[in-house]
Amino acid sequence: MLEVIGLTKKYGSTLAVDDVGFAVPDGKVGILLGPNGAGKSTVIKSIAGLLRYKGTVRIQGLDSRTVEAKRCFAYVPELPYMYEALTIREHMEFITRAYGLTVPEEEIQALFETFELTDKQDKLGNELSKGMMQKVSICCALVIKPKVILLDEPMVGLDPAAIKELKQVILRLRDEGCTVLISTHMLEMVKELWDVTFVMDKGRILGTYPRESVADEDLEELFFKVTGCSGKGGPSSVEEAQ
Repeated sequence: MLEVIGLTKKYGSTLAVDDVGFAVPDGKVGILLGPNGAGKSTVIKSIAGLLRYKGTVRIQGLDSRTVEAKRCFAYVPELPYMYEALTIREHMEFITRAYGLTVPEEEIQALFETFELTDKQDKLGNELSKGMMQKVSICCALVIKPKVILLDEPMVGLDPAAIKELKQVILRLRDEGCTVLISTHMLEMVKELWDVTFVMDKGRILGTYPRESVADEDLEELFFKVTGCSGKGGPSSVEEAQ
């Protein structure tokens, strides 16, 4: 379970996130939506431990700053970072050693096969396209078998086959009881995935919407309705709105 309680973040005198709170239970997929400047990235980076903030973030009931919490948490950033001198294979080895894990070879190979990296294991980090870096970042997150995973715009840069596989992976994680939080503006990509949506704007959560409460309402229409944006004569998608 992922819990965010009273999360507040200032950049100097600018209040970027104001008392944000939400929770994603075990075995559920949460979607964080918001236009550009809503504070979404600040929330994501705070959960991931990349920013200092006021408030509380709990992972499986543990303070997110503790080593125990970090061991069961995985983060796939929007802009993946690769070590230039490490191969794809060595990135996986680095992550498993950092977490103190012994992962069977067949499990690593299965991840490579899923994301079509089997014949690219010896490529260096500085040789990878953004799409390939995204695939490696996802594999590194999955190899630790997290109980909570945060994916920030995970489908940007992926080819259609990889997007399809990632959707199946997300559904499998959910079925296995993993907590998943996805931050995205690509609504078409997550329509069949989400269980609860959090709509954010101007540093606050405007509404929390379980799927069953908006079963007859399109996710894009919900976004425009809650944020006060108009789909007529304006942006036709959240991506354009940002």
